[in-house]
This record gives sequence, structure tokens and C-alpha cells, in this order.
Amino acid sequence: MPKRRYLRLSENQRAELERVLRRDSRPYMRERASALLQIADGRSAHWVARQGLLRAREPDTVYRWLDAYEEGGVEALTQQPRRQRGFSP
Repeated sequence: MPKRRYLRLSENQRAELERVLRRDSRPYMRERASALLQIADGRSAHWVARQGLLRAREPDTVYRWLDAYEEGGVEALTQQPRRQRGFSP
């Protein structure tokens, strides 16, 4: 059985995630902040992925968000720009 992951947040980290949840203009950032706050409040990442968000996600997706946050904070949650495709002649 896999080991359960936890997220411990300082007061500043929690306040930052709550600010993102309430005020960020990007819906994907609000979703990721919500997921991380639920994990910090004791929910499992698997439960959050399946039942805790407006749209069900794969648990691996939520685990990737958790890994990114642990490595780089809120900035690491932003999506990278997609590659532009050129038009074929």
C-alpha cells in the first residue's frame, strides 16, 4: 500500500494559497490551490482528485501539483507556455 502524503503549511504559505484560491484570475491556479489546501487539512490526495474538486482528476495529476508545490512554491504551479505550431505550407 502506498504511503500517504501530507502537506504541512506555515501561516504564510496557507495565506498565500488562500489568496490564490480567492483572487487569482486563472481558474487552474484556483483549482490547484484548493487541492493543496484540502491536502493540508488532512484529506488524501487521492480523495481530493476523485471527489474534492469541481471536476474529477487523475490522482497522479494532484500528486504532480503537490510535488511541484513542495519543490517551488506557488510559482511552480503555473502552467508553462505551450509550444506554438507553425502552419504547414
